[in-house]
Amino acid sequence: MAHTILLVQSGANPETRTYSDYESVNECMEGVCRIYEEHLKRRNPNTPTITYDISQLFDFVDQLSDLSCLVYQKSTNTYAPYNKDWIKEKIYILLRQAAGHTDYNF
Repeated sequence: MAHTILLVQSGANPETRTYSDYESVNECMEGVCRIYEEHLKRRNPNTPTITYDISQLFDFVDQLSDLSCLVYQKSTNTYAPYNKDWIKEKIYILLRQAAGHTDYNF
């Protein structure tokens, strides 16, 4: 459980910058999924059930102006930065575990 700060910039304008903090990397990755789900709900307000696949989630991540994490490193008492590719890898692992598969192909 490493404290994790999620930094998001959804558009070119610096005023779209936000941050969220989480108790763990996995909670943070779930937060990224929730951000995408909220995005889908805003775009499809009359759809009762929203489904998506991991490639759509990754396309959303890629189109964000900036998405990065700062993960607390207890050994150095600092935060280490991680980029979109790292975030996508962690989301992939999280969703694979949630699906109960170790060799599931998304």
